[in-house]
Amino acid sequence: MGEKRTTPAPEREARRVRRDARRWRSLVPVAAGVVAGALALAGCGPGASAGSGPAASVSGPGAARLPGGNPNLDPGGPLGGTPAPDFTLVNQFGQPMSLSQFRGKVVLLSFDDAVCTTVCPLTTQEMVQAKQLLGAAGSKVQLLGVDANPQATAVSDVMAYSRAHGMVNRWDFLTGSTAQLSAVWKKYHIYAQVEHGLVDHTPALFVIDQQGREQRLYLTSMAYSSIAQQAQVLAKEVSSLLPGHPAVARRVPLSSLSGQGPKQTVTLPSAKPAGGTVTLAAGTPHLVVFFATWLSETSGLKGELAGLNSYAQAARRDHLPRLTAVDETVTEPSPQAVRSYLGHLGTLLDYPVGMDTTGRVADGYGVQDQPWYVLTRSGMTLWYHDGWLSPSALTSAVQRAVSGR
Repeated sequence: MGEKRTTPAPEREARRVRRDARRWRSLVPVAAGVVAGALALAGCGPGASAGSGPAASVSGPGAARLPGGNPNLDPGGPLGGTPAPDFTLVNQFGQPMSLSQFRGKVVLLSFDDAVCTTVCPLTTQEMVQAKQLLGAAGSKVQLLGVDANPQATAVSDVMAYSRAHGMVNRWDFLTGSTAQLSAVWKKYHIYAQVEHGLVDHTPALFVIDQQGREQRLYLTSMAYSSIAQQAQVLAKEVSSLLPGHPAVARRVPLSSLSGQGPKQTVTLPSAKPAGGTVTLAAGTPHLVVFFATWLSETSGLKGELAGLNSYAQAARRDHLPRLTAVDETVTEPSPQAVRSYLGHLGTLLDYPVGMDTTGRVADGYGVQDQPWYVLTRSGMTLWYHDGWLSPSALTSAVQRAVSGR
């Protein structure tokens, strides 16, 4: 979408943090004490970034208040029980929907880019898992998304996102004209704009009680390993609003989880139908490409994965670092999604494919988007890139990085 951004990721994220912190302090005074920490907009459009180290992660705004001081969790900011502004848009089936029609249910309301490949899939998974953690009481919870992409507002856009993430019948993803969406963004103090080919929007998730009152605001962090933890935080908040305060079915520690980066040897389950394991060995030069099957919504994923066979062959011929693909399974609609996808790919992949079932590998390698390339040597990151590259461009980039040119 537009010209690709080439600003190194750490610098880009730092600018977003400073800018969003200023904006939210002025727009959301009720939650200012919470939101005054580290906030970032979600860059959801395709972009490119390259550098000599991993990208900076974005911390949640209230992490210091959680057990263990987990920097990737947001305990949420109180919104004082003010009435949630009503609105009417259409869902992924083209049906008109109003927020007020869900009175009697607790609503998890998120703002998501319909073609997002960064933070939105994390938010979506947190919502789904939070509802699942409530068991039967989850029937009293409504999952609701509002499109936050000014350039992808068609019903087909929100349906494509819903289908790719296994959400077609699990939520209502609402859209409308740009004017209609802008009016909703303004009511909820959501920043959504295309900047330099990237969609920047506030990764906000509101908890609205059964009487239609805003109770709490959460902001999603770009941390794959915290999805299950944030889901538990959300589930506990929702439980506190439901009659009888139903138990949260599964509990996970909320303490900070360390990433598994190139300085560590990591063994992952293989994503190929034959099974087995895949190892990323510490100290061994390797090229890793992180991806998810839902990228088929925004790119020709089948062709991209098949095209990587050319790099795998060139790596053996020219003694370049070997390629390993890693599926970000923690954001897939189900743990079986990638094995099913590869089983029907129709092309044999000439490189191993592992499954990052916890998100700790993505966090350890500094992944900020899908797809994301990382080249390592001696446990250090030599180069990374955001977005697909042709096999020839990838080979050339790796050759330059290895030679230091």
